Amino acid sequence: MTASGIHHVTGITAGVQANVDFYAGFLGLRLVKRTGGYADAEQLHLVYGDALGSPGSLLTFLVWEAAGRGRTGIGQVSEVALAIPPGALGDWLTRALAAGIPVEGPSREFGEPVLRLKDPDGLIVKLVGADLPTPAPLPDAPTRLRGVTLLTDKADATAGFVARFGYTAGPREGRTQRMVSDTDAVDVREVSGFVPSVAGAGVPDHVAFRAADAGELRSMRRSLQAHGPTEVHDRKYFLSLYVRDPAGILIEHATDGPGMTVDEEPDALGRTLFLPPGEAARAEDLKAMLPQFALPGEERWPVRDLPFIHRFNRPPDPDGTTLVLLHGTGGNETDMMPLARRAAPHATLLGVRGRATEEGSHRWFRRFDAARFDQADIRAEAEAFAAFMEGAVTGYGLDPDRLVFVGYSNGANFLAAVMQLHPAILRRAVLMRAIQPLEAPPAADLSGVRLLMLDGRDDPFVPATPTLAGDLAARGATVDAVMLPAGHEPTAADVEEAARWLRRSLSEAEPNG
Repeated sequence: MTASGIHHVTGITAGVQANVDFYAGFLGLRLVKRTGGYADAEQLHLVYGDALGSPGSLLTFLVWEAAGRGRTGIGQVSEVALAIPPGALGDWLTRALAAGIPVEGPSREFGEPVLRLKDPDGLIVKLVGADLPTPAPLPDAPTRLRGVTLLTDKADATAGFVARFGYTAGPREGRTQRMVSDTDAVDVREVSGFVPSVAGAGVPDHVAFRAADAGELRSMRRSLQAHGPTEVHDRKYFLSLYVRDPAGILIEHATDGPGMTVDEEPDALGRTLFLPPGEAARAEDLKAMLPQFALPGEERWPVRDLPFIHRFNRPPDPDGTTLVLLHGTGGNETDMMPLARRAAPHATLLGVRGRATEEGSHRWFRRFDAARFDQADIRAEAEAFAAFMEGAVTGYGLDPDRLVFVGYSNGANFLAAVMQLHPAILRRAVLMRAIQPLEAPPAADLSGVRLLMLDGRDDPFVPATPTLAGDLAARGATVDAVMLPAGHEPTAADVEEAARWLRRSLSEAEPNG
């Protein structure tokens, strides 16, 4: 038994909600699977397809939330084509215009009518009028994958490589050689002189061709021994072989089974978040870190356009508290979420990313060296953060009386600066491994501010007798300082102390507390 044609195409998105709105909302495909990535469990992976997630109908996306745009160039898939009934092209054009989706056409390619759309990340999605059935069609949605376009500076070698997967040479138009299977097409486009591709949002990661079973996959791997390195991975829903063609295009060979229904009933596909085997110990942490989204028709909380990149995580039963999380040097908006979720299981989490960078690492403000901070930058970023929080409270409807700020290291230092420069913003905070970042702290009135300061007895970066707690207490803040048997990194003891303090602090804030 053999299989031919495309199994799936994998892209990259920088905005999960916009991606879901386009593929499940506008196009009408079904979200058939949501998982933590099998190469990186901290990366969400979404799979769309027909009603059963049949091979040949699948589009998958790695979610790189807030990532930069990739670069189209040599050595990549550049366009994805989906089949629609030929008579439906006009309806789709009307729908795209009404939805404000960028569209070109109609035109004709290889004798077929084509509309070119752009998804929210800029990925070109072609709707091709072609009668191509799928095992489980959806109403008013494309039926299956029609094909892909490959950009290569070694067109003959790429075409020959694609032939290994059951394709034969079809017609040619200009610089494009069409390779055809029983079900779809691969357009090999010669683009010598272009720049190489760069991975990122809006640029497909790879195309996967179908293998009937593991035996066929093993045969393909043996046939590629002289070609170069290959990798085989069990992705639970299919077994995968990865290889690069002569132009460097990443190609996958994926088995048809076990399929998308191996862990969900057909009528429940795509409802449950699954994590890769071996991640059970981190399950709750990962659920706190992975981006959340709403399917069409579900209640949603639209992301506001605010001056800092940020991410929410909402528990199933929120208690009205919001923890605003600020990472340390080199972190991002998700780093503090596992710790915060353990400390406050029912709080909404708002993770924020610092805007300064140092050798590619995210920070909250610039520094001249390990001991000298850029005071002007601290003040500018603190002002921007104050504006961000004002917009977040208004835009997301947060309760200002149940806001708690949690910062670690550089993030804690920044929070210390914000509360001294903009005292109205912050009333409760947990500062882990913090030092005084201001050279000339203003005489701010911090009465009414409650702080928990968690320091490590063996911390090499924070002085054994820190001055920050004294500075803040002298300005009226109520400071609970705890010295833990720890170094600079947060520990389970930090979580326990923070949980106790949060319960006590928030209960005292209740009207009858």
